[in-house]
Amino acid sequence: MSVPNTTPAGETYDQTVNTLGTLQDQLVDMAEGFIRALPNFAIAIVILLVTWIVARLAVRGVSRAIGKTDMRPSLLNLIDTVVKLGIWIIGLMIALIVVMPGMTPASLIAGLGIGAVAIGFAFQDIFENFMAGVLIMLREKMRIGDVIECEGIKGKVEHITLRETHVRKLSGELTIVPNSMIFKNPVEILTDENLRRHEVVAGVSYDTDLDHAAQVIRKAVEGVEGIEIDKGVDVFATTFNSSSVDFLVRWHAGSTPRNGWESTDKVVRAIKRGLDEAGIEIPFPYITHTFKERVPMGRDPGESVEG
Repeated sequence: MSVPNTTPAGETYDQTVNTLGTLQDQLVDMAEGFIRALPNFAIAIVILLVTWIVARLAVRGVSRAIGKTDMRPSLLNLIDTVVKLGIWIIGLMIALIVVMPGMTPASLIAGLGIGAVAIGFAFQDIFENFMAGVLIMLREKMRIGDVIECEGIKGKVEHITLRETHVRKLSGELTIVPNSMIFKNPVEILTDENLRRHEVVAGVSYDTDLDHAAQVIRKAVEGVEGIEIDKGVDVFATTFNSSSVDFLVRWHAGSTPRNGWESTDKVVRAIKRGLDEAGIEIPFPYITHTFKERVPMGRDPGESVEG
């Protein structure tokens, strides 16, 4: 007659065997469940593939339909992104329901809502830039190709995405600016209109007839090619400077920085040429030295003058 093994070592052995058996049963159940779910996974993959194809076709169709209109490129990019995002959300929801049949659209939407709140707190800056990008694309001003200045960054807008704006500096460097920075700070759009006012200061000597000088300057500027004459040319005497009376000369030309530099170059050359032909002096800075005591002057350097 055998006696059951009731020693602690025997009990530990039995518990280990039972644990291994339970784990083996669980692994077998998981493997069988995975095998049963393989058709659902295959269907989900097919759904994702169809979603990808439909999203591409939908974006192409929308781009062709809207491309015939005068819609801004930034707004067109926003519509394409919204269409693509909407199709992918629907496709992913269908794929999840196929993989997990117990999940309903209502529970999935509720789970997405809770997840969106948690993700929103974790990635607050990213979602802030995302919403700023949507609002930037929706507003009418600041188109792709505009030259802007914001927080010390000055350049041409090359691309606007839902998270960032690409600004090409006038010196050639590319600056990637977060959309929230552009949305929350004042932005100066230099090329909002085709024409912009430019100005330069021109000085004449104190013995000059100012009315005559103003006429000469105005005539010279009006003869410059590329100046918008219909907008008028302003010539204002503004300052009694140390060596000259200064005129503020204003005119309208193209709004891009290069237009401004080219027109300023032509205007300065024309003013200099006109004043020279009229015999009007553009003075150098004059310096007058005053001595409290008599300064001895002799014929040769260092020679004093005897009284």
